[in-house]
Amino acid sequence: MSKLALGSAQLGMQYGIRNTSSKFTDDDIKEVLRIAKKNNIDTIDTAIAYGESEIRLGKHDLKGFKIITKIPKFSSEETNIEKWINEEIESSLLRLNKNKIHAILLHHPNDLKKSEGKIIYESLRKFKDQNIISKLGVSIYSPNELDTIFSNFDFEIVQAPFNVIDNSLINSGWMKRLNNNGIEIHTRSTFLQGLLLCDLNEIPKKFNKWKDIFESWDYQTSNINVSKMEACLNYSNSFNEINKIIVGIDNLSQFKEILSYDLSKDYHRLPSLNCLDKMLINPSNWDSL
Repeated sequence: MSKLALGSAQLGMQYGIRNTSSKFTDDDIKEVLRIAKKNNIDTIDTAIAYGESEIRLGKHDLKGFKIITKIPKFSSEETNIEKWINEEIESSLLRLNKNKIHAILLHHPNDLKKSEGKIIYESLRKFKDQNIISKLGVSIYSPNELDTIFSNFDFEIVQAPFNVIDNSLINSGWMKRLNNNGIEIHTRSTFLQGLLLCDLNEIPKKFNKWKDIFESWDYQTSNINVSKMEACLNYSNSFNEINKIIVGIDNLSQFKEILSYDLSKDYHRLPSLNCLDKMLINPSNWDSL
């Protein structure tokens, strides 16, 4: 099976810095799924928070795909945690038109650090015990989120950002640690929401602070005569510890371009573009730039 996994945020809402195209039609989604299956992509990543993503996927034949979804941040106003989780998961299954799915991840794993953390975890475990889900996991923004939850809870999947300028998964030691413990590593933000694919003149001015990084990235890809998209994909693919590389797509032609590349080339020896500034590597901070 392919190491690539299909990210579905764009199927349910406008997502990404370069995504100015109109939303996918139902026919487009049907074609995306057909092409994915043809190219041995067996995993689809979605989330309750991704607008209409789940309900739009649920209109199509998802047989043969491993569906991963994520439950949203726990609200402190909820008085019955187990009931809330049950309703969230059952509603998600209904939208996806599935009786069972491959995995459920916590979209905000810091919820486990709260006093309700154990109840949240045990409520999720019940769905695994009933074989409604096969695996439990967490979706993190930064590896340091794992520092306090890893020893207290058992997970089979960790989804984390990783790309040519965000190497925090390696630098923190968590990539090696997760791999050594047999935990699947799924990486997202492969293109940093499209920012890494931009020509220099397309990069919004609010990112001028990191101009040197983007100029270096532009020079390196030009120097080895490779597209930025191909370099991003090959970089992530070159790490054997990574089990799945989640890629979002803005349109069908972009999906076909992604699938046209030979991912066996090794570009992880490109000079380091490692950036520690969370204002850049964490897109949730971009609105405040």
